[in-house]
Amino acid sequence: MTAADSPSEASFALQRDRMVTEQIAARGVRDPRVLAAMRRVPREAFLPADKRAFAYDDAPVPIAAGQTMSQPYIVALMAEALGLTGGERVLEIGTGSGYAAAVLAELAAEVFSVERIDTLADAAAAVLGRLGIRNLHLRCGDGTLGWREHAPFAAIVVAAGGPQVPASLKRQLIIGGRLVMPVGPSDDMQRLVRVTRQGEADFYEETLAEVRFVPLLGAEGFGQPPR
Repeated sequence: MTAADSPSEASFALQRDRMVTEQIAARGVRDPRVLAAMRRVPREAFLPADKRAFAYDDAPVPIAAGQTMSQPYIVALMAEALGLTGGERVLEIGTGSGYAAAVLAELAAEVFSVERIDTLADAAAAVLGRLGIRNLHLRCGDGTLGWREHAPFAAIVVAAGGPQVPASLKRQLIIGGRLVMPVGPSDDMQRLVRVTRQGEADFYEETLAEVRFVPLLGAEGFGQPPR
């Protein structure tokens, strides 16, 4: 695709609106704040030029380092499952392209995002900076351990599938807080679960959908990646 063939900003805006109507609202996502955030955040900005034509496809999009930008519907579903009202402190594990973090930044007071791959963290930080998103804090590290210095969090979302919900993340939830993440094998379908902390050691878990995510690597995931 040449520069002359590239979709315009207006074209992307139309695709974004159609994405929300046909891919997200039509599948049952109803939270008006989530739908509005999905309409505002320019998904194409988080992709390299040669992949922007696929920004609003009803599918995940490959990005660098063998990772993916999640399907728009899944981003919206996970955001809605957190039940955000606007004043929360949120932890995201797996920044990836930065797109889902930008959506969360529209919905919460502060977002803290941890990415284990430094090149992805740097690229996401650059895009988020260009978009002027100021309530999002990003660092590179082992996301399975959370971000203790800024805990506790009202909500935690994990953008990779683990063998179980990391104990460190559960400890960093406030009482009444919610955690959403895929759980299951690294190479098969996983359950998207929501865990609500009901007491100091009391957690309620429910299954929201079947999904397939890249594996959650780290000390409390599928182990450390090879150097």
